[in-house]
Amino acid sequence: MSQQCGIKFSASLLHPKFFLTWIGLGAFYLISYMPVSVRHTLGRQIGNFIYKSPRRRNTVSSNLKIAFPELNAEELDDLTHKNMQWYGCALIDYSLIFFASRKRLSKVLEIQGEEYIDQAMQNKQSAIILLSHSMMLEFAPAALGVKYDIFGSYKTSKNPVMDWIIARSRCRYASMVVARDEGLRKLVKSMSPDRLMVFLPDEDLGLDNSVFVPFFSRQKSTLTTTARLAKMGNAVALPTFTYYDNNKRKYVAKILKPLENYPSADAAADALNMNQALESLIREHPEQYMWTMKWYKTRPEGEAKVY
Repeated sequence: MSQQCGIKFSASLLHPKFFLTWIGLGAFYLISYMPVSVRHTLGRQIGNFIYKSPRRRNTVSSNLKIAFPELNAEELDDLTHKNMQWYGCALIDYSLIFFASRKRLSKVLEIQGEEYIDQAMQNKQSAIILLSHSMMLEFAPAALGVKYDIFGSYKTSKNPVMDWIIARSRCRYASMVVARDEGLRKLVKSMSPDRLMVFLPDEDLGLDNSVFVPFFSRQKSTLTTTARLAKMGNAVALPTFTYYDNNKRKYVAKILKPLENYPSADAAADALNMNQALESLIREHPEQYMWTMKWYKTRPEGEAKVY
C-alpha cells in the first residue's frame, strides 16, 4: 500500500472485540460474488426490516415531507419504503466496493458528463466533484478513478477495522485519501489541473463554516467550505449524483456542467447555487438519496426542531 494513501494494517485490528466486524466482512466477500438480482433481493429485505424501525423511518419521512410537500400520505409512505429498500441495496453493494476486482467493477460503472472534466483539464483548471450523499455515492470515485487521478477525504468512525477497509477500498481508485479531521490543507495543496478532488458538500455539520440557505423547501445549514476550496484552487465545481440504473444494470455517476459564477463574493449565493444544482439531481432519483441522514438537524435561532 502506498504511504500516501490508506491506513497501515496493524495487529491491533485483530483484537477479539472486532471479531464480529471481521465475520461481517467475510460475509461481504461472499456476497460480492452474487449476481445483482440476488444482492438487491437481499438488500430490499434488509430495507424492509429497517423500515420497521420508527426512528429511521421517521427521519426519512420528515425529510421527504420537507422536500416533497405535494405528496399525500400514501405517496409519502411509498417513497419512504422505497428509500429504505435502496438503503438496504446500497449496504449490500458495498461488498463490490470492498472486494470486487477493478476489472469486474469497471464493467458496471458509467460516467455521464465526463466532458466537463476533460474541458477543465484542457483549460489547465482544477476541478472539484461535488458528490451528493446518494445511496450509491461510493461508486462515483470507483468510476472516476478508472480514468482520472482522484483524491479526497473520508470521515473516521469508531471502528478502526471499518476505517481500514474503507480507506483501503478507496485507495484502489484514489491516489490519496485524507481523514476529515486532518483539515483542508492537504486537500488544497494537492489540487492541480491533472487531478480531481472528490468532496461531499451537502452534510449538515452545524454552524461552523456554514450559512442558512434553502434546500428544497426549508432553510438548511450549508457548508461554505466548498466555495472556499474552489477559490483557493481556482477550480470549477461539478455537481454529481450517483445512482443505480435498473435498465442498464450499471452504477451511473451523473455530472452536471460547472456551477456558474462560482465562487462569487457572496457566501450565501454560492451555497444556494450549489444546493439548487444538487436538488435538481436529487429530484431525478429521489428514492436513491440518503434521506436517512438528518439534513435539517441544525435550525435557525427560534425555529422548531425537525426531528
